[in-house]
Amino acid sequence: MTLRNAVVGLALFASAPALAAEYGAAGCGLGSVIIGNKPGFVQVFAATTNGTFASQTFGISSGTSNCADTSSGAKSAKAFIETNREALVKDMARGSGETLRSLAAVAGCSDAGAVGSMLQSRFDSLVGKNEGLADRVVGSLKADETLACNNLG
Repeated sequence: MTLRNAVVGLALFASAPALAAEYGAAGCGLGSVIIGNKPGFVQVFAATTNGTFASQTFGISSGTSNCADTSSGAKSAKAFIETNREALVKDMARGSGETLRSLAAVAGCSDAGAVGSMLQSRFDSLVGKNEGLADRVVGSLKADETLACNNLG
């Protein structure tokens, strides 16, 4: 079996809806299907696979590849935040990055740059506590009408 066939087979397998999502620190996506929730450095490979095949954003949008059901806007955004917590917090500190652009897309916001700036300016109050990050971020996106995050309800 060639590497290409293996990748195509895994991609097809990953597109089937996940029943019991189990993934490690790298989050859901093709990497979670291949690597699973094994602890440690192996999660770097899962994250690299997710990034290489752009499977995480697709999985979150479609509810596949071990990603949570994302049928509603706020629920989808919260699932995205929880799944990508570590990367999102880093991007929030910078005010830009792929995770913030993906969050803006999931939330239906008109300007990803403005989302990054707003979340960066509120970083300390949003990230200060471990619990409830998703609720605080979604609440901030909803409250700022200039962001026009249409998918949040």
